[in-house]
Amino acid sequence: MPLHLYHLIAFLISAIVVLWSTPVVKTIGLKSGHVDRPNERKVHEQPMVRLGGVSIFIGTISALVIVYFLGGFNDLPLQEQGSLWGVLLGGIGFFLIGLADDLFNLSPIWRLLMQIAVSSSVWFIGVRIEFLSVPFNGLIHLGVLSLPITVIWLTGMANAINWIDGLDGLAAGVSGIAAVVMFIVTLFMDQSAAALIAASLAGGALGFLRYNFNPAQIFMGDGGAYFMGFTLAGVGTIGLVKSTAVTAVLLPYLILAVPILDMSAVIISRLSNGKSPFLADKSHLHHRLLDAGISQRLTVLFIYALTLWVGSLALAFSGLPSGAAYAMGATMLLAYISWQVWRKTKATR
Repeated sequence: MPLHLYHLIAFLISAIVVLWSTPVVKTIGLKSGHVDRPNERKVHEQPMVRLGGVSIFIGTISALVIVYFLGGFNDLPLQEQGSLWGVLLGGIGFFLIGLADDLFNLSPIWRLLMQIAVSSSVWFIGVRIEFLSVPFNGLIHLGVLSLPITVIWLTGMANAINWIDGLDGLAAGVSGIAAVVMFIVTLFMDQSAAALIAASLAGGALGFLRYNFNPAQIFMGDGGAYFMGFTLAGVGTIGLVKSTAVTAVLLPYLILAVPILDMSAVIISRLSNGKSPFLADKSHLHHRLLDAGISQRLTVLFIYALTLWVGSLALAFSGLPSGAAYAMGATMLLAYISWQVWRKTKATR
Protein backbone atom coordinates (compact mmCIF):
# COMPACT_ATOMS: atom_id res chain seq x y z
CA MET A 1 0.00 0.00 0.00
CA PRO A 2 1.41 3.47 -0.87
CA LEU A 3 2.65 5.32 2.20
CA HIS A 4 0.52 8.37 1.44
CA LEU A 5 -2.61 6.22 1.70
CA TYR A 6 -1.78 5.47 5.33
CA HIS A 7 -1.97 9.19 6.08
CA LEU A 8 -5.51 9.33 4.73
CA ILE A 9 -6.44 6.23 6.71
CA ALA A 10 -5.02 7.78 9.89
CA PHE A 11 -7.02 10.98 9.36
CA LEU A 12 -10.29 9.16 8.69
CA ILE A 13 -9.96 6.66 11.54
CA SER A 14 -9.16 9.41 14.03
CA ALA A 15 -12.12 11.53 12.92
CA ILE A 16 -14.54 8.57 12.96
CA VAL A 17 -13.44 7.40 16.41
CA VAL A 18 -13.82 10.91 17.82
CA LEU A 19 -17.25 11.35 16.23
CA TRP A 20 -18.36 8.03 17.76
CA SER A 21 -16.73 8.31 21.19
CA THR A 22 -17.47 11.94 22.12
CA PRO A 23 -21.17 11.36 22.96
CA VAL A 24 -20.11 8.38 25.09
CA VAL A 25 -17.55 10.51 26.95
CA LYS A 26 -20.17 13.23 27.41
CA THR A 27 -22.60 10.77 28.98
CA ILE A 28 -19.94 9.44 31.34
CA GLY A 29 -18.91 12.98 32.28
CA LEU A 30 -22.48 13.99 33.11
CA LYS A 31 -23.05 10.89 35.24
CA SER A 32 -19.77 11.35 37.12
CA GLY A 33 -20.24 15.09 37.62
CA HIS A 34 -16.97 16.15 35.95
CA VAL A 35 -18.19 19.45 34.54
CA ASP A 36 -16.78 22.94 34.03
CA ARG A 37 -18.98 25.34 35.99
CA PRO A 38 -19.54 28.98 34.90
CA ASN A 39 -17.81 31.84 36.70
CA GLU A 40 -17.06 35.52 36.10
CA ARG A 41 -14.07 34.77 33.83
CA LYS A 42 -15.69 32.08 31.67
CA VAL A 43 -18.05 32.64 28.76
CA HIS A 44 -20.35 29.60 29.03
CA GLU A 45 -23.47 29.93 31.17
CA GLN A 46 -24.25 26.29 31.99
CA PRO A 47 -22.15 23.44 33.47
CA MET A 48 -20.33 21.67 30.64
CA VAL A 49 -18.57 18.29 30.56
CA ARG A 50 -14.83 18.97 30.21
CA LEU A 51 -13.53 15.50 29.35
CA GLY A 52 -13.78 15.75 25.56
CA GLY A 53 -10.01 15.47 25.30
CA VAL A 54 -10.43 11.79 26.12
CA SER A 55 -12.10 11.22 22.73
CA ILE A 56 -9.44 13.26 20.88
CA PHE A 57 -6.72 11.23 22.58
CA ILE A 58 -8.43 7.89 21.88
CA GLY A 59 -9.06 8.83 18.25
CA THR A 60 -5.49 9.96 17.57
CA ILE A 61 -3.83 7.01 19.31
CA SER A 62 -6.26 4.48 17.79
CA ALA A 63 -5.52 5.77 14.29
CA LEU A 64 -1.78 5.39 14.74
CA VAL A 65 -2.06 1.95 16.34
CA ILE A 66 -4.27 0.69 13.49
CA VAL A 67 -1.89 2.14 10.89
CA TYR A 68 0.97 0.39 12.71
CA PHE A 69 -0.77 -3.01 12.50
CA LEU A 70 -1.63 -2.37 8.85
CA GLY A 71 2.11 -2.04 8.18
CA GLY A 72 2.21 1.73 7.83
CA PHE A 73 5.39 2.02 9.93
CA ASN A 74 7.35 -0.59 7.98
CA ASP A 75 8.70 1.79 5.33
CA LEU A 76 9.70 4.48 7.82
CA PRO A 77 13.41 4.89 8.60
CA LEU A 78 14.32 3.58 12.06
CA GLN A 79 15.26 7.07 13.26
CA GLU A 80 11.86 8.42 12.24
CA GLN A 81 10.12 5.52 13.96
CA GLY A 82 12.00 6.29 17.18
CA SER A 83 11.03 9.97 17.00
CA LEU A 84 7.40 9.02 16.32
CA TRP A 85 7.24 6.82 19.41
CA GLY A 86 8.90 9.59 21.41
CA VAL A 87 6.17 12.06 20.46
CA LEU A 88 3.46 9.49 21.19
CA LEU A 89 4.86 8.69 24.64
CA GLY A 90 5.18 12.38 25.43
CA GLY A 91 1.64 12.99 24.21
CA ILE A 92 0.36 10.24 26.50
CA GLY A 93 2.22 11.81 29.42
CA PHE A 94 0.82 15.29 28.77
CA PHE A 95 -2.68 13.89 28.29
CA LEU A 96 -2.50 12.11 31.66
CA ILE A 97 -1.31 15.30 33.36
CA GLY A 98 -4.22 17.24 31.88
CA LEU A 99 -6.72 14.49 32.68
CA ALA A 100 -5.51 14.42 36.29
CA ASP A 101 -6.05 18.18 36.44
CA ASP A 102 -9.55 17.81 34.95
CA LEU A 103 -10.40 15.20 37.58
CA PHE A 104 -8.53 16.41 40.66
CA ASN A 105 -7.70 20.10 40.00
CA LEU A 106 -3.90 20.03 40.35
CA SER A 107 -1.94 23.13 41.34
CA PRO A 108 -0.20 25.08 38.52
CA ILE A 109 3.24 24.34 39.97
CA TRP A 110 2.66 20.59 40.11
CA ARG A 111 1.35 20.61 36.56
CA LEU A 112 4.40 22.53 35.35
CA LEU A 113 6.86 20.26 37.16
CA MET A 114 5.28 17.15 35.65
CA GLN A 115 5.27 18.74 32.19
CA ILE A 116 8.95 19.56 32.51
CA ALA A 117 9.66 15.96 33.57
CA VAL A 118 7.83 14.52 30.54
CA SER A 119 9.43 16.98 28.12
CA SER A 120 12.88 16.17 29.51
CA SER A 121 12.20 12.44 29.14
CA VAL A 122 11.28 12.68 25.45
CA TRP A 123 14.38 14.80 24.85
CA PHE A 124 16.47 11.80 25.91
CA ILE A 125 14.45 9.62 23.51
CA GLY A 126 15.39 11.92 20.63
CA VAL A 127 12.61 14.50 20.39
CA ARG A 128 14.90 17.52 20.59
CA ILE A 129 15.65 20.91 19.08
CA GLU A 130 19.31 21.06 18.07
CA PHE A 131 19.36 24.22 15.94
CA LEU A 132 18.00 27.73 16.20
CA SER A 133 17.76 30.29 13.42
CA VAL A 134 19.36 33.64 14.21
CA PRO A 135 18.53 36.60 11.93
CA PHE A 136 21.45 37.46 9.61
CA ASN A 137 23.53 34.72 11.22
CA GLY A 138 21.99 31.50 9.87
CA LEU A 139 21.72 28.49 12.15
CA ILE A 140 23.47 27.97 15.45
CA HIS A 141 23.94 24.58 17.10
CA LEU A 142 22.48 24.64 20.61
CA GLY A 143 24.74 22.06 22.24
CA VAL A 144 23.97 21.88 25.98
CA LEU A 145 21.14 24.39 25.54
CA SER A 146 19.19 21.85 23.49
CA LEU A 147 17.53 20.35 26.57
CA PRO A 148 16.17 23.59 28.13
CA ILE A 149 15.12 25.01 24.74
CA THR A 150 13.29 21.80 23.86
CA VAL A 151 11.57 21.67 27.26
CA ILE A 152 10.46 25.31 26.95
CA TRP A 153 9.09 24.69 23.44
CA LEU A 154 7.20 21.49 24.26
CA THR A 155 5.87 22.68 27.61
CA GLY A 156 5.13 26.18 26.34
CA MET A 157 3.09 24.99 23.35
CA ALA A 158 1.03 22.61 25.49
CA ASN A 159 0.11 25.51 27.76
CA ALA A 160 -0.40 27.92 24.85
CA ILE A 161 -3.12 25.70 23.36
CA ASN A 162 -4.65 25.26 26.81
CA TRP A 163 -4.71 29.03 27.37
CA ILE A 164 -6.59 29.79 24.15
CA ASP A 165 -9.22 27.19 25.00
CA GLY A 166 -11.60 29.91 26.18
CA LEU A 167 -14.34 29.88 23.53
CA ASP A 168 -16.41 27.15 21.90
CA GLY A 169 -14.34 25.45 19.21
CA LEU A 170 -11.37 27.81 19.47
CA ALA A 171 -8.56 25.48 20.59
CA ALA A 172 -9.85 22.53 18.55
CA GLY A 173 -10.14 24.63 15.38
CA VAL A 174 -6.77 26.35 15.77
CA SER A 175 -5.10 23.00 16.51
CA GLY A 176 -6.88 21.33 13.57
CA ILE A 177 -5.80 24.05 11.14
CA ALA A 178 -2.22 23.95 12.44
CA ALA A 179 -2.17 20.14 12.20
CA VAL A 180 -3.38 20.21 8.59
CA VAL A 181 -0.71 22.77 7.65
CA MET A 182 1.96 20.73 9.45
CA PHE A 183 0.77 17.61 7.64
CA ILE A 184 1.12 19.30 4.25
CA VAL A 185 4.55 20.76 5.03
CA THR A 186 6.01 17.59 6.59
CA LEU A 187 4.68 15.48 3.73
CA PHE A 188 6.22 17.90 1.21
CA MET A 189 9.53 17.67 3.08
CA ASP A 190 9.34 13.85 3.06
CA GLN A 191 8.97 13.55 6.82
CA SER A 192 6.43 10.73 6.74
CA ALA A 193 6.44 9.87 10.46
CA ALA A 194 5.69 13.44 11.48
CA ALA A 195 3.04 13.63 8.75
CA LEU A 196 1.32 10.51 10.13
CA ILE A 197 1.00 12.07 13.58
CA ALA A 198 -0.18 15.37 12.11
CA ALA A 199 -2.84 13.61 9.98
CA SER A 200 -4.13 11.67 12.99
CA LEU A 201 -4.26 14.78 15.18
CA ALA A 202 -5.97 16.79 12.43
CA GLY A 203 -8.69 14.15 12.11
CA GLY A 204 -9.26 14.10 15.86
CA ALA A 205 -9.33 17.87 16.29
CA LEU A 206 -11.60 18.55 13.32
CA GLY A 207 -13.91 15.65 14.23
CA PHE A 208 -14.26 17.05 17.74
CA LEU A 209 -15.53 20.35 16.30
CA ARG A 210 -18.79 18.55 15.47
CA TYR A 211 -19.58 18.74 19.19
CA ASN A 212 -17.37 21.61 20.31
CA PHE A 213 -18.17 24.45 17.89
CA ASN A 214 -20.56 27.12 19.16
CA PRO A 215 -22.89 26.25 20.78
CA ALA A 216 -20.62 23.62 22.32
CA GLN A 217 -21.98 20.37 23.73
CA ILE A 218 -18.70 19.41 25.44
CA PHE A 219 -15.28 20.92 26.28
CA MET A 220 -11.95 19.21 25.67
CA GLY A 221 -10.54 20.13 29.09
CA ASP A 222 -6.86 20.30 30.00
CA GLY A 223 -6.29 16.70 28.90
CA GLY A 224 -7.22 17.45 25.31
CA ALA A 225 -5.51 20.83 25.18
CA TYR A 226 -2.23 19.57 26.65
CA PHE A 227 -2.25 16.55 24.35
CA MET A 228 -2.86 18.59 21.19
CA GLY A 229 -0.40 21.35 22.16
CA PHE A 230 2.40 18.94 22.96
CA THR A 231 1.74 16.81 19.88
CA LEU A 232 1.81 19.84 17.57
CA ALA A 233 5.08 20.96 19.13
CA GLY A 234 6.44 17.42 18.86
CA VAL A 235 5.52 17.17 15.17
CA GLY A 236 7.27 20.49 14.55
CA THR A 237 10.34 19.23 16.39
CA ILE A 238 10.78 15.87 14.65
CA GLY A 239 9.48 16.94 11.25
CA LEU A 240 10.83 20.44 10.70
CA VAL A 241 13.30 21.61 13.33
CA LYS A 242 15.42 18.49 12.69
CA SER A 243 16.28 19.99 9.32
CA THR A 244 19.32 22.22 8.92
CA ALA A 245 17.50 24.56 6.51
CA VAL A 246 16.84 28.01 7.99
CA THR A 247 13.31 28.19 6.59
CA ALA A 248 12.40 24.72 7.90
CA VAL A 249 13.57 25.57 11.41
CA LEU A 250 11.31 28.65 11.43
CA LEU A 251 8.19 26.92 10.08
CA PRO A 252 6.72 25.42 13.29
CA TYR A 253 7.00 28.77 15.08
CA LEU A 254 5.22 30.45 12.17
CA ILE A 255 2.48 27.82 11.94
CA LEU A 256 1.81 28.12 15.68
CA ALA A 257 2.36 31.89 15.84
CA VAL A 258 -1.19 32.72 17.00
CA PRO A 259 -1.16 30.72 20.27
CA ILE A 260 2.52 31.61 20.83
CA LEU A 261 1.94 35.35 20.51
CA ASP A 262 -1.29 35.21 22.51
CA MET A 263 0.43 33.46 25.41
CA SER A 264 3.43 35.79 25.24
CA ALA A 265 1.21 38.90 25.29
CA VAL A 266 -0.80 37.55 28.23
CA ILE A 267 2.32 36.76 30.26
CA ILE A 268 3.78 40.23 29.61
CA SER A 269 0.44 41.85 30.49
CA ARG A 270 0.16 39.96 33.76
CA LEU A 271 3.75 40.60 34.80
CA SER A 272 3.52 44.30 33.94
CA ASN A 273 0.45 44.54 36.19
CA GLY A 274 2.27 42.82 39.02
CA LYS A 275 0.26 39.60 38.70
CA SER A 276 1.37 36.00 38.57
CA PRO A 277 1.61 34.65 35.00
CA PHE A 278 -0.35 31.61 36.25
CA LEU A 279 -3.29 33.72 37.47
CA ALA A 280 -6.14 33.42 34.95
CA ASP A 281 -7.71 36.64 33.70
CA LYS A 282 -9.42 38.12 30.65
CA SER A 283 -6.39 39.46 28.79
CA HIS A 284 -6.41 36.91 25.94
CA LEU A 285 -7.10 38.00 22.36
CA HIS A 286 -10.51 36.33 22.34
CA HIS A 287 -11.50 38.14 25.54
CA ARG A 288 -10.50 41.49 24.04
CA LEU A 289 -12.53 40.82 20.90
CA LEU A 290 -15.57 39.85 22.97
CA ASP A 291 -15.18 43.01 25.04
CA ALA A 292 -15.20 45.01 21.79
CA GLY A 293 -18.67 43.67 21.05
CA ILE A 294 -17.76 40.86 18.65
CA SER A 295 -19.86 37.70 18.86
CA GLN A 296 -18.38 34.38 19.94
CA ARG A 297 -18.67 32.87 16.48
CA LEU A 298 -17.11 35.82 14.66
CA THR A 299 -14.31 35.98 17.23
CA VAL A 300 -13.53 32.30 16.69
CA LEU A 301 -13.74 32.63 12.90
CA PHE A 302 -11.37 35.62 12.98
CA ILE A 303 -8.78 33.65 14.98
CA TYR A 304 -9.26 30.68 12.62
CA ALA A 305 -8.57 32.98 9.67
CA LEU A 306 -5.50 34.39 11.42
CA THR A 307 -4.20 30.86 12.07
CA LEU A 308 -4.86 29.85 8.47
CA TRP A 309 -3.08 32.97 7.24
CA VAL A 310 0.16 32.34 9.16
CA GLY A 311 -0.10 28.70 8.11
CA SER A 312 -0.38 29.73 4.47
CA LEU A 313 2.75 31.85 4.89
CA ALA A 314 4.51 28.73 6.15
CA LEU A 315 3.34 26.87 3.02
CA ALA A 316 4.78 29.65 0.84
CA PHE A 317 8.09 29.79 2.73
CA SER A 318 8.46 26.01 2.58
CA GLY A 319 8.68 26.18 -1.22
CA LEU A 320 5.47 24.23 -1.72
CA PRO A 321 4.19 24.58 -5.30
CA SER A 322 1.36 27.14 -5.39
CA GLY A 323 2.23 28.07 -1.79
CA ALA A 324 2.14 31.75 -2.72
CA ALA A 325 -1.34 31.31 -4.21
CA TYR A 326 -2.58 29.73 -0.98
CA ALA A 327 -1.10 32.63 0.96
CA MET A 328 -2.90 35.13 -1.27
CA GLY A 329 -6.20 33.29 -0.80
CA ALA A 330 -5.76 33.17 2.98
CA THR A 331 -4.87 36.87 2.99
CA MET A 332 -8.10 37.75 1.19
CA LEU A 333 -10.11 35.58 3.60
CA LEU A 334 -8.46 37.26 6.60
CA ALA A 335 -9.08 40.69 5.09
CA TYR A 336 -12.79 39.91 4.61
CA ILE A 337 -13.28 38.59 8.16
CA SER A 338 -11.25 41.50 9.56
CA TRP A 339 -13.61 43.85 7.74
CA GLN A 340 -16.57 42.07 9.33
CA VAL A 341 -14.94 42.46 12.76
CA TRP A 342 -14.34 46.17 12.10
CA ARG A 343 -17.98 46.64 11.05
CA LYS A 344 -19.28 44.95 14.20
CA THR A 345 -16.90 46.95 16.40
CA LYS A 346 -17.96 50.20 14.75
CA ALA A 347 -21.66 49.33 15.10
CA THR A 348 -21.18 48.55 18.80
CA ARG A 349 -19.57 51.91 19.42
